[in-house]
Amino acid sequence: MSSPTGRILHLQRLSTEDGPGIRTTVFFKGCPLRCAWCHNPESLSREAQIQWFAARCLGCESCLAACPEHLLKRTEAGLEIDRARCNGCGLCAEACPAGAIELLGRTVTVDELLGELRKDRAYYAASGGGVTLSGGEPTLQAEFAEALLRGLKDEGISTALDTCGLCSAETLDRLLPFTDLVLYDLKLFDADLHRQHTGSANGRILDNLQHLREMQSRLPFRLWMRTPLIPGASATRENLGALGKYLGEQLDGCVERWELCAFNNLCREQYTRLGLEWAYARTPLMSALELAECEQIAKTACRHPEIVIATGATRLVAPS
Repeated sequence: MSSPTGRILHLQRLSTEDGPGIRTTVFFKGCPLRCAWCHNPESLSREAQIQWFAARCLGCESCLAACPEHLLKRTEAGLEIDRARCNGCGLCAEACPAGAIELLGRTVTVDELLGELRKDRAYYAASGGGVTLSGGEPTLQAEFAEALLRGLKDEGISTALDTCGLCSAETLDRLLPFTDLVLYDLKLFDADLHRQHTGSANGRILDNLQHLREMQSRLPFRLWMRTPLIPGASATRENLGALGKYLGEQLDGCVERWELCAFNNLCREQYTRLGLEWAYARTPLMSALELAECEQIAKTACRHPEIVIATGATRLVAPS
């Protein structure tokens, strides 16, 4: 039987932000949501894409000659790419001598990926870490994700699934038997606001949280809830209060940790390299005071304030 294949972006080794211990995070390509603040825009499309680094470009035009569809053009502003017609073949990236063009998204087999993930086994064992499937959204590639999780568990490597929850309950049922930890994104409680900011309502996401609660009686996975703190969207007293109340009333005792993730603007250049505009390009990092205030709101609303933790970088505020 051939090894299942999937499309991933890259591996992030020595990660300490995607579960306990030192981990290797596998970033999957493709996501069903379109969060306005997404800090991994290269993961949204399931298709392979190219990105262009202006600072690396030599202007040699090797990429223009390599493109079989003639979709690249030099302009005064730099390299112009007809992204609507580009199929991500990667020939331009192969031809570029300076690495100014990179291909985002590669197809790998489970066996190939397991071979890479085994290399970090010593770090997992020493730190209580493991492998996290993230993205994008791993559940969009359910067959590949299931085979990968199963392979990791067969090798005694701890696993985590980072998911937005917008999938079928049946998909979760396929993955949970091989998952030690679920990192579950719960961004906005109000359905209309969720649709406005992410492109989808949150009914199925909330239903799947309840499904996870039921499944915990049969499977020993841990559950962490994560909320991105987005200025003007999720980082409000109303939203954090509603999420905290829901957690206490509907998920009491099921969630081990509620992580509040401070807004991250380090992806601005990534949008530029993909030729995209970003609504939050001018939004600064939160201040330490703002982050602490959000944490206190969540702790006040939550029945178990000890599970609330705020993480992420904050901006330096000059003394008045």
